[in-house]
Amino acid sequence: MTDPEHQERMAQLEQRIEAVKKTQAPKPRADEHYSAANLAWRMVIELVAGLGIGFGIGYGLDLLLGTIPIFLVLFTMLGLAAGIKTMLRSAKEIQEEQEAEMAERNERD
Repeated sequence: MTDPEHQERMAQLEQRIEAVKKTQAPKPRADEHYSAANLAWRMVIELVAGLGIGFGIGYGLDLLLGTIPIFLVLFTMLGLAAGIKTMLRSAKEIQEEQEAEMAERNERD
């Protein structure tokens, strides 16, 4: 009852179905680089590092120059500003990655 032409067409149809299934299969979750907790810790560390470096430079200058803690306060504030700027840059980078991912998903759909 089944002729070779029919079997060949069925095999081609199965191949096409498999190809479509492969293109529509969801990507594995391994492509996510960071979890939200990792990103939050990264931002906290950036802020604390900026404060620590500013504090260290200010304290060292005050100690070297024998001044009142004016450099300590000044460089601590500069360190805080640098830490906040770095945090904002990291947040912007993460947001751009998420927007690119969303655009890619929308293109596929």
